[in-house]
This record gives sequence, structure tokens and C-alpha cells, in this order.
Amino acid sequence: MLDAALQLFAEKGFEGTSVQDVVRAAGVTKGAMYHYFPSKDDLLHEIYLRVLRMQTEHLDAVVATGLPVAERVHAAVVDVVVTSIENIESTTIFFRSLHQLAEENQRQVRRERRRYHETFRALIIEGQQEGVFREDVSAELAVDYCFGSVHHLPMWWRPEGVASPAEVARTFADLFVAGILAR
Repeated sequence: MLDAALQLFAEKGFEGTSVQDVVRAAGVTKGAMYHYFPSKDDLLHEIYLRVLRMQTEHLDAVVATGLPVAERVHAAVVDVVVTSIENIESTTIFFRSLHQLAEENQRQVRRERRRYHETFRALIIEGQQEGVFREDVSAELAVDYCFGSVHHLPMWWRPEGVASPAEVARTFADLFVAGILAR
């Protein structure tokens, strides 16, 4: 059901997709859908959380590696770019439809996203405290800069483009880390 909803939300938009569209595409009954998801909003909410959970688990694993901070930041940026591209439909829906979630679901998604950003920001601060990253750049601004670029991916990245997800990710990470390295 989630995959069917994801495909339809990406093609027709959240508002343009009915519950009937979802159950038809998933090959299930409305009763089956409502057993797992009380509403269409809950489907959208789960699509958001699925990607956020995965990316947060990846970030937590990168943080735990104990690698030098610049390598961890680089790896974190590579991962968030690759996973955003590999889940481009979810990423597109995320930024197009977040405002359409019920208020409590919006708050939960924002809390999860804030937790991710705070973990990433802690890496930047760690690097600043170690003298690896520039202290004249606000960690908050660095986070906003990085994720602003990531959030823009659905606007331009295409599978048939000249750069693979891994190439885009390495370039983003290289540029980001080079921009915050202490001189």
C-alpha cells in the first residue's frame, strides 16, 4: 500500500489521489487499508517517517564510527544525498506535501527532522571545537546551507542526467566540507 500510495502521490499529488486510487493500485480493499492506515493522511505520514527513520539510522551509524569529524561529516552528506536521490519520489512528496499532514503528524515529522539536523549540527560543532572546521561560520547556518541543497534535489536531479547519485553525493560532500574546513 505504501508503495502504491507513494507512486500515486508522486504522480497526482496528495490532494489529487483518492483512497480508492490507492486501494485499486495496491490491489487491496478499503477495509484492508484502513486496518493498517486509518486515513490517507496516515499513509503520507508513514511515507515521510520511513525515509526519515532510515536516514537517521544511517547518520547515527556514521556518528558512531569514531572516524575523524571531517570524514564523518563527509560520509553523512554523501549518505543523505544518496538516500534522498534513491528515494526521490518520497523526497519530492516530502517537500511538496508536508503542509497537508494533520497538525500532530506535522509536528512529529518536524521533531524527527529536527533530531536529524541537531545530530548533524553536533558534528559541525565538534569539528569547530577541534579546530577542524571554521569557527566564523555558524553551525546552524552550515546545516541550513547543506540541507537547503539536499532539499532542492527533487527540482533538478533526473535518473537520465549526467551524474549518478554517488557522483552527486561526493560532489556535494566535497564542496560542503571544503567550505567549512579551517584554513
